[in-house]
Amino acid sequence: MAERGRYLRDRVRATVDALEHLVGGLGTAILALAALLLLLVVAVASLAGVGLLLVPSALQVVRSATDRERARLSRWGSDLPLPPPVPAGLRDALRDPWVRRDVAFVATHGTAGFALGLFGMALPLDSVQYLLFPLYFWALPPGESPGLVFWPVDGLLDALAVALLGVGWLSLAVALVPRMARLQALPGRRLLAPPRDVDMSLRIAELTATRAAALDAHAVELRRIERSLHDGAQNRLVAVTVLLGAARRALTRDPARAEEILDRAHDAAELALAELRAVVRGILPPVLDDRGLAGALAGLAAGCGVPCLVRVDVPGRCAASVEATAYFVVAEALTNVSRHSGAANVAVTVLRDADRLHVTVVDDGRGGADESHGSGIGGIRRRVEAHDGRFTLTSPPGGPTTILVELPCGS
Repeated sequence: MAERGRYLRDRVRATVDALEHLVGGLGTAILALAALLLLLVVAVASLAGVGLLLVPSALQVVRSATDRERARLSRWGSDLPLPPPVPAGLRDALRDPWVRRDVAFVATHGTAGFALGLFGMALPLDSVQYLLFPLYFWALPPGESPGLVFWPVDGLLDALAVALLGVGWLSLAVALVPRMARLQALPGRRLLAPPRDVDMSLRIAELTATRAAALDAHAVELRRIERSLHDGAQNRLVAVTVLLGAARRALTRDPARAEEILDRAHDAAELALAELRAVVRGILPPVLDDRGLAGALAGLAAGCGVPCLVRVDVPGRCAASVEATAYFVVAEALTNVSRHSGAANVAVTVLRDADRLHVTVVDDGRGGADESHGSGIGGIRRRVEAHDGRFTLTSPPGGPTTILVELPCGS
């Protein structure tokens, strides 16, 4: 029973998300349709020769419409980089593969995408209209039927039949709307992606930058470990050595003094051991092995100075390095919240979607976070980019501050 309820909740949530996608896609489809109509007008005018002067401006309008769709799809998980500017010359513009893909997109999205968006919105709206019809049918003229209902409604039984039709219409919406949203987004994902040769160049540049970030993060981590060992444990061990030497010399002259020195040496050794354990925990926290990512983040939330709500939905285990990076991100973010934000509450959400791990940290503090001011945000970015992940910081003055991290976690 609980599994069935969870399944229904997931389907409803997927339908609502898909409906949001369809509404956003309808907005960009209207822009694409306007751009397509402009292209047709310019093409007709070009037959007389006067439209050729308008082609560059029309292509700029097309590029503006496609960039809106690129931005929309990028917010929903498809990484679509912005293309270079439209070439100034008419011949160069018509030969540009980006321009040809943009024109193909507005032709497809402005027609099929527009129709899918309208039908996708009509399905749930009609469902609600039919389901609620028994509540207001009495206010309509006798025999009047809503929407696609083909029989006259003369009483409560007819109105209940309309409501039953609404149940079937709603089931159809739950089944079709997610598929329609994916179908509406398909031309954008295919046509607005970089051409194959350009995509390979961008990927090489991205991997080069990622490799440099990984090397920088590795060097920073080595410096941190070396500094921790040199300034902490090494000094403690030197103190232990000095104290043991002093205790040996005092054994014959003042045994009571020797016992006091040995106690101090014992305390110094314990401090050195504690600092070594802290260094080891900073490399790969043992709590991840003992309690998993959910338990480790719950421990961080319990020790946070600001009330923290943690939600983790990660079936199975990710790679140890990915879990360690997620733990580091949350630990550093919660430290910043406690020290700098003035927040009253903070929420941590960790979700796994296919082969991507999404980490979100949101606080209701004063905002204005800037990674250039040495608050540790730059370290989070470097560590995330070292894993070929994505880091986004949104912190307007007055708040809230939102950190979004996406890590690849395919096994």
